Amino acid sequence: MEDELPEINLKPIGTVRSEIKERTRHYSGDVVSEIIVDSSLTEALDNLDEFSHIIVLYWIHKSPHRAPNKVHPRGNPQNKLMGVFATRSPDRPNPIGKSTVRLLERRDNILKVQGLDAIDGSPVLDIKPYIPGYDSVDNAKAPSWMDKR
Repeated sequence: MEDELPEINLKPIGTVRSEIKERTRHYSGDVVSEIIVDSSLTEALDNLDEFSHIIVLYWIHKSPHRAPNKVHPRGNPQNKLMGVFATRSPDRPNPIGKSTVRLLERRDNILKVQGLDAIDGSPVLDIKPYIPGYDSVDNAKAPSWMDKR
C-alpha cells in the first residue's frame, strides 16, 4: 500500500462463557452463553435490556496467525476457492467475529444470550443494540452457494 496503515490496539470489554470449547461449523442458534463484561463498564450496559437482540463483536482467538487470502466457503473443498472477504470464514487477516444474538437476560455486568457462535474464552470487543430496519437491508442478494445449509 502507498500509505502505511496505522497499528490498532484493542482492549477487550469482556469474555464469552460458552459450552462451545473448540472451533466448529455446526449451527449454534440454540446455544445459550454468557458475556461477562468488565465490571468497570457495568453502567455502560444500562438500557441494553430494552432490546430483544444485540450485535456482539469478538476476537476469534483460536484462529491461525496467518490467514489465507482464499478459502473454500464453509470449509467444504467441493466449493470453489473464493476470496476470504467474500466468505464468513473465521480465518481472516483480523479475526473479528460478529453475531446477532437474542438477549435473554442482564444481571449486572453479565449478559445471557442465545445464538452466539463464539468459543468459550473469546474476548468481546464491542456490543451494539440490534435495530430493526437499520441493521437489515431490503433487496439484498447473495450467491447461490449460500443457500446450501
